[in-house]
Amino acid sequence: MIHAQNHRERALAVARDRGIARSRDFEKAGIPRIYLQRLRDEGLLTQPGRGLYALANGEIGAHHSLAEAAKAVPAGVIGLVSALQFHGLTTQLSPQVWLLIPPKGWVPRKPPVSLKIVRAGDQSLNAGVEHKLIDKVLVPITSPAKTIADCFKYRRQVGLDVAIEALRECLSKKCAPRDEIWRYAAIDRVQNVMRPYLEALS
Repeated sequence: MIHAQNHRERALAVARDRGIARSRDFEKAGIPRIYLQRLRDEGLLTQPGRGLYALANGEIGAHHSLAEAAKAVPAGVIGLVSALQFHGLTTQLSPQVWLLIPPKGWVPRKPPVSLKIVRAGDQSLNAGVEHKLIDKVLVPITSPAKTIADCFKYRRQVGLDVAIEALRECLSKKCAPRDEIWRYAAIDRVQNVMRPYLEALS
């Protein structure tokens, strides 16, 4: 009984420490999966996605869906409209989490949140990535400058009006200097597209 109680307490401690924990996090702590199922059935743990667990009464922040997406797709990077929302650079409200992933990146069939997947090459995917702690999960997310350049690159998916609004907000709020935005425009190869808008907003 004491052994079982230790497993339960350790499982809850792992979930509390991680915010959103993967099955392997519990395995590393020596907790058999049967205890995860029992704690879920008792309402002490929730299962937002396959192999993901969280405390049922845990505090949920405004950007919790980003943490869930990051846990569900480890190779992904939060970007585009979701990154704009996180940085406060858009009035758009997207019900989906926008994720940049490698060309052949894996995506779960039943993710814990609705995802909008955009496949990106290595250079574009890895440049300008910051890591933010959201509900105890370290979430990769594009920086304001990189997000702006990405929105122009993927303007057909995002909408050119959204990209222009974000650029205006970014410059107005001084979230990133022009030369940094221009550097990511070069990486994304959208200098010619962005030049007239940067000049108009100077």
